[in-house]
Amino acid sequence: MSSWNPLKWLPVRPGEGAAVAWSFIYFFCLLGGYYVIRPVRDTMGVTGGVDQLQWLFTGTFVAMCVAVPIYGWLAGRYARAVLLPAVYLFFIACLLGFYFALASGVADVLLARAFFIWTSVFNLFVVSVFWTFMADIYSRPQAQRLFGFIAAGGSAGAIFGPGLTTLLADPLGTNRLLLISAAMLTLALLAITRLRHQARRHTPEESGAALGGRPLDGLRHLLRSRYMAGIGAFIVLYTLIATFLYFQQAHIVEDAFASEDERTSAFALIDLLTNTLTLGLQFFATHHLVRRLGLDRALALIPLLVAFGFVVLAWMPAFTVLMTFQVIRRAGNYALTRPGREMLFTVLQREDKYKTKNVIDTLVYRGGDAASGWLFSGLKTAGLGLSGTALIAAAVSLVWMTLGVWLGRRQQEQAATATPTEAEDERLQ
Repeated sequence: MSSWNPLKWLPVRPGEGAAVAWSFIYFFCLLGGYYVIRPVRDTMGVTGGVDQLQWLFTGTFVAMCVAVPIYGWLAGRYARAVLLPAVYLFFIACLLGFYFALASGVADVLLARAFFIWTSVFNLFVVSVFWTFMADIYSRPQAQRLFGFIAAGGSAGAIFGPGLTTLLADPLGTNRLLLISAAMLTLALLAITRLRHQARRHTPEESGAALGGRPLDGLRHLLRSRYMAGIGAFIVLYTLIATFLYFQQAHIVEDAFASEDERTSAFALIDLLTNTLTLGLQFFATHHLVRRLGLDRALALIPLLVAFGFVVLAWMPAFTVLMTFQVIRRAGNYALTRPGREMLFTVLQREDKYKTKNVIDTLVYRGGDAASGWLFSGLKTAGLGLSGTALIAAAVSLVWMTLGVWLGRRQQEQAATATPTEAEDERLQ
């Protein structure tokens, strides 16, 4: 009788091990560094005032409006050997700046709001650059096999981060957590160097030159392509759902817990449970779900579950229900919807991977956040309570599901019309 071998469920093929391992480590360091400071961000968001969250989301969108053209300019003029390290070195410098501000005793509402906005920009930019690099160095068939497994590196880091915060927040203090985050970003730079070496050996023609073009090319390409506009709309609907639930979370947590320490622990618990569930799904389920369902139905599955979750939350807006819903929604997003969404970009030209994708991942994403925040605030002002907004979100989730089906089918159509090569699935072997 043969014994069960869990390794056969892993999608890594011979010759891919080094690249996949460094991709895993890279994402582990990114999300580990982010999740060290995420509970601090959420606490500062509440400190700034729950009724002011829409202003924080708007401020984040304005910051993105400044950052995206700068990134587009850099992407057009510098090869990725310079571009990728420059992005992370900038954010490391910012973390050090916030550390010295906190260490000097500056602790007021303005600093809390600035840190919330900066962290929201930081999170999207570093993750967007990561997935752009992945879409650039892995082929479409490899992406379908490997992106879920690679995403598990981020989930492992996202378990490590809040766990580390829980252990060290009291003995070290909040400001020193920022140094830990900066150190993990520095380790991510090492992983980038090793991955660039792997990519240069296998695809030298793709790694040496700058993209050229203008800073706003990504925005122009987005507006001219139905497919990329569809991805942007998918992101906007996702942000509307996530923002509505984030605002409901803020109100429910504020009512359920009296102190900032209790709220920080509650946010960290949600993160820990989410990322533990996500890790198992990404290791053993993502690849098989995408293969068996197809990308179209895989992108539709979580929106359907989210619609059901909002109906339950409308009926019972309690913290236990919220926590369960958040854990299932976010785990499903990280394990299935997000890797599936990144697969949509593998059929694009390289310029669109670096420029248009960044516009979608940052400017469109935070624009959706800002608009959703004001919409939630307006519905609340109009007298619609948490249950009413939950039902509206459930209806939006069904639209989101339909768009996911369309995008998955369009990706398959574009891949079918592309010129195939025998080595398409061997890019980093």
